[in-house]
Amino acid sequence: MKKVLTGAAVAALTLSSAAAVAGVSKDLPLLSGTPDANAIMDQVYFVNHFYSLKNYGIKKKGKNITVIISRTEGKKPSTLTVERYITNTPKEKHVKTKDVAIFRSGKLKGTGMLITDFKDDAKSQSYAIWLPALRKIRRFAEPAHDDAWGGTDFTFGDVMLRKPHHENHKLLGTETFSGCLGAMEVPKNQRNKYMKKLPQGSCTPKGQTVYKVESTTKRDNWWYDSRVSYIDTKTFADYRTEFFKDGNKIKTIDRDWISFGMDDPRAQYWGYWYGKTHTTGHETWAVIPAKVVTKNDKKLKARLWSEKTLRKIKR
Repeated sequence: MKKVLTGAAVAALTLSSAAAVAGVSKDLPLLSGTPDANAIMDQVYFVNHFYSLKNYGIKKKGKNITVIISRTEGKKPSTLTVERYITNTPKEKHVKTKDVAIFRSGKLKGTGMLITDFKDDAKSQSYAIWLPALRKIRRFAEPAHDDAWGGTDFTFGDVMLRKPHHENHKLLGTETFSGCLGAMEVPKNQRNKYMKKLPQGSCTPKGQTVYKVESTTKRDNWWYDSRVSYIDTKTFADYRTEFFKDGNKIKTIDRDWISFGMDDPRAQYWGYWYGKTHTTGHETWAVIPAKVVTKNDKKLKARLWSEKTLRKIKR
């Protein structure tokens, strides 16, 4: 089921269909009271795409960089490091957001992706990918939602493609979040230089009141049938998502959210993502040090979100 972003996989990216519906506005107001499931998932999308900010980045600062740790059950972990920058104020009037990711180490070292999302929500996102082995840019339509982002347990659907209108949503009620978020335990003798300062698993959501929303895919014979999200009732940060197929839980993604301390409580950023595929035991932990996080950085110019940036990537 898992597809890895290799040269062959990139070449196989295909066009996915999009319904002609209105997308989530970057001016979406904060809801109060008890909204319905559709309104809640619009808010979740707003939070995950940093619409409360002009731009968001996870850069390299000194020796600090975002590390993505992947581990097959029973084996030693491997790592990727990445920088990523999102703008919600692109210069092109027909463009909604731009997202550039650059892999700095690991099997994808030197690979870069520029993703453009359009204001027309019926239009597929466009992808420009710098392939270091070829020293060329390849342009593709949207990948499949279940393609693995960087070979991790996170799919392109999880990271950027899935939109609220792709599923039917049902509010199951509210409850108190119990326990802590998942995290990977890595023995010290298996840690490389990027894993020297790993955090503990976060218990921040414990005791918080959350909406429990079930989302059912509109597609037949999809890789999952439904997913259940646990969403903070004040910030709309989605702490946990559980995926189900044929009645069995097949994957869990946990997100450690941290407040920017702005007037809009939805202005949150990730401390880490943790994902585990229960059918295989494979797990991924993306750890984002607070030192590398930027918001509304005036030093980030529009030219950063261009193919010129990809061509400058050094292997």
